[in-house]
This record gives sequence, structure tokens and C-alpha cells, in this order.
Amino acid sequence: MLYSKIEGEGKPLLILHGFLGMSDNWKTLGTQFAAEGFQVHILDLRNHGRSFHSDIFTYEAMLQDVFEYCQANNLDKVDIIGHSMGGKMAMFFATKHSEMVDKLIVADIAPKYYPQHHQDILAGLNAVDFSIKPSRNDVETTLAEYVSDFGTRQFLMKNLYWIEPGQLAFRFNLPVFNTNLEAIGKELDANLVFNNPTLFIRGGASRYILDSDFENIKQHFPNSNIETIPNVGHWLHAENPKMFYELSMAFLKK
Repeated sequence: MLYSKIEGEGKPLLILHGFLGMSDNWKTLGTQFAAEGFQVHILDLRNHGRSFHSDIFTYEAMLQDVFEYCQANNLDKVDIIGHSMGGKMAMFFATKHSEMVDKLIVADIAPKYYPQHHQDILAGLNAVDFSIKPSRNDVETTLAEYVSDFGTRQFLMKNLYWIEPGQLAFRFNLPVFNTNLEAIGKELDANLVFNNPTLFIRGGASRYILDSDFENIKQHFPNSNIETIPNVGHWLHAENPKMFYELSMAFLKK
């Protein structure tokens, strides 16, 4: 069963993190949603955070994980927020189990195919040699040789934890990511459609959702709107959490 953080009472709201993320990334926003009358379930998807590791890493497998999580927690009808890989996962879930999803929010990802583009990040992560028992500073120094953006490095550093005193490790399943990265870019099949209200939120400085993607989005999600948060990149919910929260709440409470 997937690890989750559950907070609040009311209508169930699932939050699905992006690639190399985890539930902790959404803790502050999750508390805000809970205060507005939602029972917030922030999940760690397989091979991420505190959830189990598996050699199988596909959207089909993750979809089944989330379905079984909903069944185990008696969640018959939910709203979903998903970012990046979690947004693609949310799209698959909503189109495959539309009877279970009331409203859907997709953060900075489109239904299209994405080619591999995490090579520098994975190279940096693989360059970290935990056998020499590096400190947190040592790990960041290694990552900085491959990942120039400070915010991205801090995002990756959140995955560090102490296995035992003096021994750090990453929480995610890096070996499986090394061999299954192509799966993350998978597009939605042409026949998959979700007719309930859907909100796409994109970063104004991000290139993940382009104007040219709008037609494809409408084909899969005919009852959708697209909002843009200006001057933020792919991690829009972290760069401007206030506007992300306001757009999300206006949509969820409508």
C-alpha cells in the first residue's frame, strides 16, 4: 500500500507529486486545503518517498496503486491534484476511472508524449557515491557539477535521509529510474476522455504546456480551462504557492 499523509475532514482530495518528488513537497499546501474542508491525502507514489520500491515503474502500475489506495480507504469519489508525472498519472486515473473523480487539477503537464529530459539530473544523482559516507554538503557539491539551478538541487536534496548515523541515502529508487525513465513520458491514448471539470495550471516561464498543446488538451478534457501563473517555472506550486492555492480553491469550490 502507498504511504500517505492524511489531514482534515470533508471531501477527499488526492495530491500526486512529480518525478523525484514526494508527499513532503506538498505539506504546506495540503494543510491549507485541509483547512478549507477537504480530507487531504498526499501520496508517495511507488519508488518515491516512503512508499515501496518495485522493479515495475509504469503509469499502469501506478494507476492500480492509486485505485487500490482509494478502495482501501473507502474513497468512492475524489478530487485530484497532480503535478508533472503526478499530473500525467492523474490524467490516466481520471480517464480510466471517471466515475471516481469529480474534479481534476493538472499542474504543468500536458497529455502529450515527452522525450527524456532528466539526463543531467540523473547523471548528478548517479555521481553521488554513498559508499564514502558523504555529508549533505558533499552531496550538494556533487549535484552542483550537474545541476546548476539551486532550487532544483534543493528539491532533490529533500530526498536525502539517514539510514543510520553517518550514512545518507536517497529515498527514491534510482536504479529503477535509470532503466525505466522512458515510461514517464508516455502520452494518453487518443480515445481517453474525461468529461468532468478540469483545470490545467501552467508556469508562465515553463515549456511543459505550450499554446500548441491546447487543442490536444481539449480533445481529452473537453470541460477544461487553462490558467497561467506568470514568471514561474515547472515547480509552480513551490515558486508561487499563493497563486496556485487561490486558483485551485476557486476551481474546487465552484
